[in-house]
Amino acid sequence: MGASSRATCGACHFNGGGGDGVKHGDLDSSLLTPDRQLDVHMDADGLNFACTRCHTATSHKIEGLFYSVPVTTKYKSAMPSDSKSRIACESCHSSRPHKTNSKLNDHTARIACETCHVPLLAKKLPTLVRWDWSTAGKFKEGHKFIVKKDSLGKVSYHTKKGSLTWAKNVVPEYSWFNGIITHVLATDTIDETRPVRMTILHGDKNDPKSRITPFKMMRGKQVYDAGRKKLVVPKLFGPKGSGAYWKDYDWVKSAAAGQHVIGQPFSGEIGFIETEYLRPVAHMIPPANEALSCESCHSRDGRLKKLTGFYMPGRDFSAGLDRTGWLSCLSLLILVGLHGALRIIISKGRRNS
Repeated sequence: MGASSRATCGACHFNGGGGDGVKHGDLDSSLLTPDRQLDVHMDADGLNFACTRCHTATSHKIEGLFYSVPVTTKYKSAMPSDSKSRIACESCHSSRPHKTNSKLNDHTARIACETCHVPLLAKKLPTLVRWDWSTAGKFKEGHKFIVKKDSLGKVSYHTKKGSLTWAKNVVPEYSWFNGIITHVLATDTIDETRPVRMTILHGDKNDPKSRITPFKMMRGKQVYDAGRKKLVVPKLFGPKGSGAYWKDYDWVKSAAAGQHVIGQPFSGEIGFIETEYLRPVAHMIPPANEALSCESCHSRDGRLKKLTGFYMPGRDFSAGLDRTGWLSCLSLLILVGLHGALRIIISKGRRNS
């Protein structure tokens, strides 16, 4: 079969979720022969890294980055000579990678490298950012599929899949993250009053192992068991009459058939609920001079404005503290002025005497 390549790995990973760029915002077919602006590591005329340059393995047993025992904990500061599983940025670049601006190295303890060095997702090709299954099942006359495309040339509506929203140059979402992700399961009771966060990110600002990390956000609307308040696994494929949605176009039958397959009950009552899915990003790294500037985060309306509970210079302020500071400055100016005036008066008095 030969050695793996970006093409062999990408055959699946570029098309995760059902198509090119659907699941990942930082993995799509544009990485088959990328230039340096798209990814400095995979630059076809430069370093030309294959996936296995970082994701090394034996017998295809590839150590994962975001599981219950994340590989970053073990290899966080490992250099290539120390570890065969070079999967974290620090594995090659160390935890103090900045040579000309040592202050930036102070950030590495609480900021993931990707936060600054992956400023945008889907830079060449669009990625799917919303999938609304509740609108699926509409047909043209003669029971023919409805298929619509958007200005990017991507399918924005399909009878089989519902409404699809695509975007390019997507700004990531940011969250505290310690490398562990768990997921909402079909057995979990959900809260119907708010969107269901499908991926549960572990870690917070008080966790010394957590760092602010970028993610692709995929929003959607999907079928659930409204009677039991649980997500369902609908049956999509199968012959007509089997309950498969893409044959019978009946969500109740689809949910019943899917739940039967996984051995879970179904109340017979369905609804559609908003969902959110966060996917960590680590590819599409441009040259260092295109990394985020300090002002990208350290400003009132910066990228990290949604992360609260801690003080960030340039972003956070206190009206009372600001007033106290300005009053202090004004008082100091007045005192300096009085001091100068007194010196002049005393000096004149001495000359006159």
